[in-house]
Amino acid sequence: MLDAKVSKLLNEQITKELYSAYLYLDFSIYYEAEGLDGFANWYMIQAQEERDHAMLMLQYLQQNGEKVTLEAVAKPDKDMKSLMDPLKFGLEHEQYVTGLINDIYAAAYDVKDFRTMQFLDWFVKEQLEEEKSADDMIKKMELFGNDSKGLYSLDSEYATRVYTAPSLVL
Repeated sequence: MLDAKVSKLLNEQITKELYSAYLYLDFSIYYEAEGLDGFANWYMIQAQEERDHAMLMLQYLQQNGEKVTLEAVAKPDKDMKSLMDPLKFGLEHEQYVTGLINDIYAAAYDVKDFRTMQFLDWFVKEQLEEEKSADDMIKKMELFGNDSKGLYSLDSEYATRVYTAPSLVL
């Protein structure tokens, strides 16, 4: 049985991960409308990853005999006016999620819940990768995004991304 605070935070994180999926789906739709299929692909895959993160947390709670409570997922509220906006919003969001994961980890640490800490280790590493990817996309857009050939090249690069399910074993 998990500590009540840890269980509550994990339950809340499920909803936040699903919001992340909605947010990235919204970014994908934006880029699709702008004719940037590669950027749209990148964020569609990002949305799939976030959904999987929610499912991993849901399964972890269930395996620990905890009740899962699903809450409403908020509508994305980002107003995108430039091709750079989703990239910057994405980095800000990943930094926010890193803070949330760290809060859950700290709560588990406080009660010596080593099993949950071990479960969260994967998410801690994942957040490093997520922030780095988001930052790299911004840097590339700053370097090449104002040039049509450079933007085409970036879009082509992002079109090659394929979905890979998380390899975390519960």
